[in-house]
Formats: sequence, structure tokens, C-alpha cells
Amino acid sequence: MELEIDRVGKQYRGGFWGLREFTLDLHPGVLGLLGPNGAGKSTLMRILATITRPTEGKVAWNDTDIAQKPDDLRQVLGYLPQDFGVYPNLTGKEFLEYMAAIKGMDGKTARRRIEELLVVVNLVDAAKRPLGGYSGGMKQRVGIAQALLNDPQLLIVDEPTVGLDPAERVRFRNLLSDLAGARIIILSTHIVSDVEATATEIVIINKGRQVERATPDRLLALLQGQVWQWVVPEEQLPGLKQRHIVSGTVRRSDGIQVRVVSQTAPAAEAHPVAASLEDAYLVLVSEGGGER
Repeated sequence: MELEIDRVGKQYRGGFWGLREFTLDLHPGVLGLLGPNGAGKSTLMRILATITRPTEGKVAWNDTDIAQKPDDLRQVLGYLPQDFGVYPNLTGKEFLEYMAAIKGMDGKTARRRIEELLVVVNLVDAAKRPLGGYSGGMKQRVGIAQALLNDPQLLIVDEPTVGLDPAERVRFRNLLSDLAGARIIILSTHIVSDVEATATEIVIINKGRQVERATPDRLLALLQGQVWQWVVPEEQLPGLKQRHIVSGTVRRSDGIQVRVVSQTAPAAEAHPVAASLEDAYLVLVSEGGGER
């Protein structure tokens, strides 16, 4: 199976391009689509989910243009949008039955699949409770269950952990990792730790354009020997942020421990430390980062 995105762009009213010249070939595995809010991630996800058409370029699923024949992809697509909503008066099981009917599944197949998925997303005990009483993490697990009803070959999840507490976020990431295998999973987010924990490959997008595509190891290698750490007085921090990319700060009794990305030592007392994906991400989405 293959998803091919060829020079795709999306223009909105007023001439604004939400996405421009985006090209990507995807095969089974987990792709982390990482970028700041407003970078174009959701625009791309809606195009891939056949909800909106691109202004330019083409998306092909197994060599079939999804704009011309969207049903070929829709039959094997699972989609959890960023603004996923539920019917609060329905129980979890009733909601999944409703979604299965929308997807055209027959009753017997739907009931069997729902029982399986309630186990997968750990909602068996809550299946008969109204969705209005679910926590944010539980609602997201219902969301991923509805996306998996048709056992999709392409699974798209857009900002799935926004608003979740740390424990729910970890559980959701583990669930995505368990689902990886003979399917293409696209995880769109601005939370670096979500991508770091699940993705085998990362694409960074900013201002509607692809900035970098690499494995996590490759992204870390880009900053080898360029991340520094030391302690500075608090009053020096504003000036330091003007001169360098500061990727982290920790307040201490003797000042503020800063983490800075720089090709050369930014201070005599600075010592090199191992790069993180957060460092690489901040560099690549910073002004001029797309030129790397």
C-alpha cells in the first residue's frame, strides 16, 4: 500500500496558502507530522481524509487520485479529527454502533468489531455509560475506536492528545504504538514528545511547507555538537534569547540553567550536551530554520 502526496497546495480566500508544494510518499509505519499551530497540519489531514480538495497537486492512494475517486480510500480510511465530537447522551457502545452504521457495516460484523475495540481501547467497563460523563482521555479512546471500526489501512489522527493529562497522553501514545504494523499511521501534532514516543519517521512542517523529513536519529544527528548548557544570572536571560535559540530553562538556586542551540560555544562556561528532538524541532521551525 502507498499514499503519494505530489506538490499539494491549498489556497483559501484572500489568497492565503495554508499548504504549498507539499510532497511525500508514505508506506506502512508511523509518520509523525510535527509543526506549530497554524503550520498547515490540519489542512493536510483534511485533504488526505477526502474532506477537502487541494487547490493544486494530487494525492494518490495506490495510484488512484483520491480527488477523482475518493471512495477507494474512504473504504480503508480511519480518521480522528482534531475537533472530534461525541453525542453526550449516547453510551460509548451506542455511539460506536451509530458510527458503524454510518460506515455501512452490517450489524453482526459491527457488534463483533465493537466488542473487540472496547477491549483494545480499555473501555469495556465504561461501554454502557453516557459519553457526557467520560473524561477527555476516554473520549479520545472512543474516537480512536470509531476510527478503527473498519480496520483501516490508513489511520489519521490529528492533535489527539491536546487537553489530555500526562497519564492519558502516555496511554494514548502506547495505544498508537500497539496499532502500528501493516498500516500507515499519520500522527499530526505540535507536541514533540508524542512523536518521539511513537513515530518511526518525522516530517516537520512550518508555514504550509515541508521543512524536513528524517528519522528521529537523523534529526538528532543534525545538531550533534551544537547544544550547550550552563547557568546564567536571571537578568541575562532576555539578552540570551535575542542572540540564540534557547530550547530550555530550569530555575535553580544559583541562577537559571539554560539550554542553547548554537554552532559554536555561546559562552566560555557553556558545556556541550546531547541533542534532543525538541532542540531539532525548535531550530527547524525558527525563522530561517526552513533553509537548513
